[in-house]
Amino acid sequence: MSASPFRRLFVAAGLLAAAALPAAWAQGAAYPSRPVTVIVPFAAGGSVDAAARMVLQKVSERLKQPVVIENVAGAAGTIGTLRAVRSPADGYTLLFAVASPINVAPLVSPGLVKYESLRDLAPIAQVATSPFVLVGSPQVAATGTTQMLELARQQPGKLSYGTDGVGTSMHVTASLIEQQAGVQLMHVPYRSGPQVLTELASGLIDLAVMPVTLAQPFIKDGKVKAYGVTSRQRWGSLPEVPALAESPALKNVDVESWYGLFAPAQTDAALVERIAREVAAAMADADLQRRMLEAGLKPLVQGPAAFAATLKAERTSLGAVVAKAGIKAE
Repeated sequence: MSASPFRRLFVAAGLLAAAALPAAWAQGAAYPSRPVTVIVPFAAGGSVDAAARMVLQKVSERLKQPVVIENVAGAAGTIGTLRAVRSPADGYTLLFAVASPINVAPLVSPGLVKYESLRDLAPIAQVATSPFVLVGSPQVAATGTTQMLELARQQPGKLSYGTDGVGTSMHVTASLIEQQAGVQLMHVPYRSGPQVLTELASGLIDLAVMPVTLAQPFIKDGKVKAYGVTSRQRWGSLPEVPALAESPALKNVDVESWYGLFAPAQTDAALVERIAREVAAAMADADLQRRMLEAGLKPLVQGPAAFAATLKAERTSLGAVVAKAGIKAE
């Protein structure tokens, strides 16, 4: 017996509906079927690279596929970020980044940055925060923050400080410290954070604003002095180091850098949510949380919507600091 016209019509309609399902959803259902590449837009061995490797190891276990980290350093993280923006939006090339290439570079280098991160990237998850720490060379006479600031006031523009480049998060944070304290320091940009710490320990520069994750081994080994962390309260992995906000001149300093995962903007929303769920599950691992805390990172999971809101708010607040300091990297 042949099928009725109505049955044939029903079957045909069902096939058309199935064919109309977004291709990305179909990919997401079986995702991932091969290794995933995550671009880290900074050199291996830095704070962003270290955080990425800790987190993505657990994400790889959840996905049951290798997660391959590709370090694409240069131009304050913008070269690697641009590569991620231009990658296929299929979930197989992601970006692990911090504020420098996402929210700082578009403000300080609008003519050079060839992407608009809030439009061209899809936030997947924020995974951690960590403050910066103001550190000094052993040769600097000042033993505390107040004394160091007084020394800077007596010699405007003489005390030098290093960061990982013009227009990076470290540079903007140092400018905020200058603004709050009413001091003028001399900026010495380097290519990477590890290079800054080596030069600082050798006495070639006076001060530096560094991520806690990168600086704390130097602090604990007595190679550099720690004046204070930029978080509102003292930080768990460096309990003996005061918060800069404990000094009256810097009472309003409250800066914590975020670490997060992104996809190209056109990645299907269902796939973004799928990856976000796997990241959240990976972040619940007690051993990962312990290792992150020991490294100076505070685990903090935000999903796509909350992370997007955080980025928009940060862009506004950073814009005010950059405009007041007149920071330009062009």
